[in-house]
Amino acid sequence: MRLVMNEPVERMEGGPYAKRWWALLVLCLSLLIIVMANTALTVAAPDMTQDLGLTSSDLQWVIDGYTVPYAALMLLLGAIGDKYSRRGALVLGLVVFGAGSVAGSLVDSSTGVIAARAVMGVGAAMIMPATLSLLAATFPRAERAKAIVLWTATAGLAIAAGPLVAGALLENHGWSSTFLINVPVAALAIVGAFALVPPSKAARHGRIDYVGGLLSVVWTGALVYMIIQGPHFGWDAKAVAAAVVAGAGLVAFVVWELRHPRPVLDVRRFLDRGFAGSNLAVALFFLAVFGAFYYLTQHLQFVLGYDPFDTGVRMLPLAGAVFVGSALTGFLTPRLGMKVTVTAGMALGTLALALLTRVDAASAYGDFVAPLVVLGVAIGLALSPCTDAIMGAFPEAELGVGGAVNDTSLELGGSLGIALLGSVLASSYSSHLADATEGSGLPASALATAQDSVGAGYAVAHGIGEQAAHAAPVQAAQLAEGARRMTDAVGSAFADAVAHTSLVGAAILAVGTVLVAALLPGRKARTEAEAGAGAGAGDREPVRV
Repeated sequence: MRLVMNEPVERMEGGPYAKRWWALLVLCLSLLIIVMANTALTVAAPDMTQDLGLTSSDLQWVIDGYTVPYAALMLLLGAIGDKYSRRGALVLGLVVFGAGSVAGSLVDSSTGVIAARAVMGVGAAMIMPATLSLLAATFPRAERAKAIVLWTATAGLAIAAGPLVAGALLENHGWSSTFLINVPVAALAIVGAFALVPPSKAARHGRIDYVGGLLSVVWTGALVYMIIQGPHFGWDAKAVAAAVVAGAGLVAFVVWELRHPRPVLDVRRFLDRGFAGSNLAVALFFLAVFGAFYYLTQHLQFVLGYDPFDTGVRMLPLAGAVFVGSALTGFLTPRLGMKVTVTAGMALGTLALALLTRVDAASAYGDFVAPLVVLGVAIGLALSPCTDAIMGAFPEAELGVGGAVNDTSLELGGSLGIALLGSVLASSYSSHLADATEGSGLPASALATAQDSVGAGYAVAHGIGEQAAHAAPVQAAQLAEGARRMTDAVGSAFADAVAHTSLVGAAILAVGTVLVAALLPGRKARTEAEAGAGAGAGDREPVRV
């Protein structure tokens, strides 16, 4: 029995690779840990903030220090993987990701955690496009859509599973355990990659367009930095400079790629309605999903008072619904076409956010179950067909680039969702809290502190309660009543902010649904386009090791 799989798929005889579904399990496991690395941190953030003394700015960059290199490097690293080795890119990415995780568990400062998260982001930028390119290279075209459905379902599962795993670890361990849990999983994935995933790279691949690749790093990295810096910290010189660099870098990238004989990404593909519509759908959908996840986990923890583990358990309806939606996709898309399935998924996503506009101070967990289920079904319905369409637009020699384009759309959408909806949430919460505490006699400094975040608001209420414990009886009663009112005001203000932010998110996704429906070709047009592509398939380069 061979310990290392060294035979590429195209050299195998007797039909498709027999262990391809086991190989898919390895790819999904790799995907799972890089998505969970972000969602788990939302639950671990309070413990980390207390232990390291993080400011709100520090915490934001602990979260987003992962996102900037992750989004910026995927296209260039995807192209490098195509030329040299897609499996090699996956394994190297897992090694780097695991090393960053170990470093993150050992550091004791905000700078150290941010640096470790950045290293993890570099590893994720290798892993993410490699999982999709290896999937496409390993599975025959007839089975590729089904494999992508399972890949997408894994991403949806990871979104919900991150808080659950982090919550379970935090029951008996510190926040560093949420980093260390990645290490054995990465090690298992590395072993599985060598044993089960066939090697793959483009058969003929010319020199890599490094200038185009570096320009993509510049404009994407600057854009993500701007998305993070501007809404959260104000449009200062840094944010404006990042916006200028992103705009100039994008123009330079497009001009260079249009003139280069072998561009890292042929930007003319975006003139194809199906390709452009699929990327727009992925970006808009993850804008809504990551934005909603950002404030839902806070509401469950701070307002409803669930601990990290219970918060994770209560997000499970989302994960289960993703699998239901994915199963429906496999049934509906071949019968109704991609346009109908994707549009229906985005419409359901809009409905899920619209349901969240009913949240108020009296809302209990039961009020969140229906939106979570609807959102999970929507994820399963919409994303798999889009990913399949994006990957199908690239020849076999550029599968890594195809995976990188899909994943960059996903990451840009997610970053924009957290930044945009997070900014709306913060502004709305601050405004509602000021209204709720008007005339209460709360000092301006305490109000300003409470307006920083819902956690800070409850900390102020707790501080007032502690003052009551050391005051004279009459004053103690007044302070206790003030603490109760402050607690109620914070919960009510955040619930109102969730409702308002959900309305904004629903409006954005509703407009996006109309745009995507207009862009995506109908079933007949798509069938004709695929037939034309199939006629020219003989001109495409095969995949080999």
